[in-house]
Amino acid sequence: MPTEQAPAQAGHPGSPTAGEPVYLAVGLLRRPHGLRGDILFTITTDFPERLRPGTFVYFGNEKREMKITRRRSHNDGMILGFQDIATPEQAAKYTGKTVFVPAEGRPPLPDGEYYHHQIIGLDVFDESGAHLGVVSEILETGANDVYVVNTPIGREILLPALEQVVLEIDLERKAMKVHLLPGLSQEDDTRDSGDA
Repeated sequence: MPTEQAPAQAGHPGSPTAGEPVYLAVGLLRRPHGLRGDILFTITTDFPERLRPGTFVYFGNEKREMKITRRRSHNDGMILGFQDIATPEQAAKYTGKTVFVPAEGRPPLPDGEYYHHQIIGLDVFDESGAHLGVVSEILETGANDVYVVNTPIGREILLPALEQVVLEIDLERKAMKVHLLPGLSQEDDTRDSGDA
């Protein structure tokens, strides 16, 4: 699932926890590099090709508009140059800042794929229509994402983002229909321990 946006990570600066964000986080400015004011950049977007010279991005919670003037690959990240940043001292002021792009320009996804911010906040229902809770977080495990669902009684259900579990996502209704495999609900665990 594309990760361009950080709302899936609760408390990420400048990102909402649910709904349509105005900005999407695409990376982190690490430290100055070289003498021209370039900055090492850690990529957190699945679409780094959008970050090219001439592109406007926004720094930090204050969303300071900056224009990319140079770009080159570096290890698993990039080195970026920006208009009006010409020295290492100027670049150092932005160390640790999150970099955002406007959400309205995000690339479209193939059918059946969703951005994290589209999933966070969805109401989750089982096949019988019973309300299970709300997606509060998405864990990236490597094999597949896991949706953390907060139930009305304060418990968590961990739903693997698999076709046999997630049956339907309706963004207009802000709803997700799921099939609970045995052991996915903590209520199952409570019932099992009570039988022992």
